[in-house]
This record gives sequence, structure tokens and C-alpha cells, in this order.
Amino acid sequence: MNFVEPDGATPLDPDERLGLKFSHITTRGELDELEQANIEQALGWLSRRRGGDILDDAFVRKLHKRLFGEVWSWAGEYRQSEKNIGVDPLQIPVQLRMLLDDARFWAENRTYVPLEAAARFHHRMVQIHPFANGNGRHARIATDIMLEDHYKHPPILWVSGLDLLADSNRRTSYISALRAADAGDIMPLLDFVGG
Repeated sequence: MNFVEPDGATPLDPDERLGLKFSHITTRGELDELEQANIEQALGWLSRRRGGDILDDAFVRKLHKRLFGEVWSWAGEYRQSEKNIGVDPLQIPVQLRMLLDDARFWAENRTYVPLEAAARFHHRMVQIHPFANGNGRHARIATDIMLEDHYKHPPILWVSGLDLLADSNRRTSYISALRAADAGDIMPLLDFVGG
């Protein structure tokens, strides 16, 4: 498998690439199609689920496994390697627990309006970057689950569909908003999510 990652995507290291369950995949387009099919299957599972709280570490990992487990053998497992983004791999469980506890506090105490809580939750999830691949897609879906389950709020219109790669202008705005949030300015991300 030899392809160029889009802007904002995290490159996989050789060991992570070995986790691909389909040896015939050689292009980014083929991989995107395979992952999208897995995501659509997982969204069906989500619509039928009974229980499971997105503010629980085990459910965060289960969601990732459902979204990408048909494609990657390591889906649902925290990354073990350093990346160009994200916390040290040894800090992932601690940082994620802090985020989930914060998000639960925000929801229970109505600290933020729903879309601001969503923007902050999403940004921090992406910033932690718990998995080797699929963090943005996972974080967008997790954010929508949090909005629905904890705020009774409709999902965010991230893009027309789940594929930000197909909407380059929207993707550029999204990456720019995340980078602004990394620098301490949450306003572009609030604008992006409609808050």
C-alpha cells in the first residue's frame, strides 16, 4: 500500500499498515471506499444499539472497532506509536479519561450550550488522537452521539455526508478550525459546528 495522505491526515507507520485486513488495497481511494463501507455498517449498528455511553472509555474503543474493525486488525486499540499529532501514546488513557469526565461534568451541569460542548469535546478528542487511523471520523461520530444522548440535540452538519475528503472546501475550513483551537481559539470551530 503506497499512497499520499490528504492534508490533516495522520500517516500510518509500517507496523500499523500491516494491520490492513485486505492485501489487495493499493490506493488511498480503495482504502477510503473500504473504510466508508465499514462506517456505514457501524452507523446501522448505532441506530439499533441499546445502551452504551460515549462518555465511557470502553464504549469509545468499541465505537472505533465497529467503525474500522472490518478493515484494520488494531481497530479499537489505542495507538502505540508517536504521530505528528496527538498526545504521547502512554498518556492516551489518562487524557481520554479526563476528557470524558469533563464532558460528563459539562452535560450534567450545563456548563456550555450543546454546540460549544460539542466543539470542545470534538477538538480534544482529535487532539488526543487515540487511534492510529480514523480519529477525525471517529471523533465526529462520537460528538454526534454525545449531542444526542446527553443534550437531546441533533447532530452537526459536518459535511454533506460523513466524507470530508469529498468536500475539499469544507475540509479546509474544518482543518483550519481545528488548528485555531489547537492555538487556543475555539471560535472558528464553534462557527464551523454552527454554534
